This record gives sequence, structure tokens and C-alpha cells, in this order.
Amino acid sequence: MNRKDQIKNAYRLTGSNASFYDGMITCSTISGRIICGAVWNMGREKNLQYLEQALSGIPEDFSGSLLEVPVGTGVLTMPVYQGLPQADITCLDYSPNMMAAAQARAKALRLSNVRFQQGDVGALPFEEGTFDIVLSLNGFHAFPDKEAAYRETFGVLKSGGTFCGCFYVQGGCRRTDWLIRHLYQPRGWFTPPYETEESLRKRLKKMYRTVDVSRVEGIGIFRCIK
Repeated sequence: MNRKDQIKNAYRLTGSNASFYDGMITCSTISGRIICGAVWNMGREKNLQYLEQALSGIPEDFSGSLLEVPVGTGVLTMPVYQGLPQADITCLDYSPNMMAAAQARAKALRLSNVRFQQGDVGALPFEEGTFDIVLSLNGFHAFPDKEAAYRETFGVLKSGGTFCGCFYVQGGCRRTDWLIRHLYQPRGWFTPPYETEESLRKRLKKMYRTVDVSRVEGIGIFRCIK
């Protein structure tokens, strides 16, 4: 199963009992499609496009060590990890509720190579140079200490390792920017300051040897080599 099919399988596995969050991330429920369209100006195809790009830093035959932070509910990544039986995967999240949902998904898929740990991205509990890949999907826009998050994810990555993922960036969609500022931010769901596509590119180029940054609407996608 290729990466696009794995993501589509994640949509299918979300099912009719999906939480509001899962439906929004996968654009697979009625409420999720409404939010994706109204807030992010995305339908299913754009949603699939940015997620496929964000996960492109993980080879389909990957067998090394991977850290996902934050794991959230695991709605997207557990089906991907099902196709990586030789990989050593660590999933970290600050929220015990989110992590419990991801653990339940891993158990349902009988994943024996995925471990879970509660922790803070601003103070990762791992030695420097531990992981071949660090994956971060839709997390950096919510992290309160972004400088620490950039520093910590860089530090635990091996030389030659890959940092990849996605998060909200300003300037990609006016409607998204307005709603983030007036709805998401006051409720504490997102935390400023936010990157733009260009500021993200400049920041990562100062840290990583190779940097690829792109954007789909208000979502910035990155893949870097240390």
C-alpha cells in the first residue's frame, strides 16, 4: 500500500463514530468537511494533498527510529505505521486524552512496534541524536514555546536525519488567518507567534542542510535533512 492509499485508509478507518477532531483532520465527516471548507478552504483533495506531502519524508520501507510529536489521536499515522513493521516508533503528546485515543488505535491495529510517552516538546526526554526521523503534524502552531520546540526536535534528530510535517502558516488564506486570530487563538487552540511560508523557510535553512517548504492554503509543509 503506497502512502496515498495509507492516508485514504486512515480516512476509511475514522468511521462513523469519529470524534469532531478526527473528522476535521481527515475531512471525512459532515462536520469535518464543513470545518475544512469554512476555515481552511479545503476539500478532500487538498486535504489529501497536504497530508501526503507532510508524510513524504517517511520512506515506505522505513525501518529506523521515528519520533512523532505531537501524536494527537493517531488518526492519520497509526494506519501509516501499520505499513512500517520494522520501524521503531515513539509517539509523544502532552495531552493524556489525545494519547489515550492514539493508544487505542494502535491496539486495534495490533501495532507492536509503537510506544507512547507523555511529555513536552519543549523539553524532550530523549538523548541527542536518537531518531532518524522526527515527524510533527499540525502541532507547532499550538506550541507555547516554539523556539524550544524547534531546538528540541533538532537536537534529538541524528545527523542526516529527516524533520518533516506541517502546521498553520499565516498569509496562505485570508479567511483562515481571520478565523485563527478571532476564534482559535482566543480559545487557546492556537498560540502566536505564527510563521509565514517564507519565515519558515528562512528559519529552517539556518538549521538544516537541506530544506523543502511548500504550502497548501494555510498549511505549511516542510521536509528537512539535518
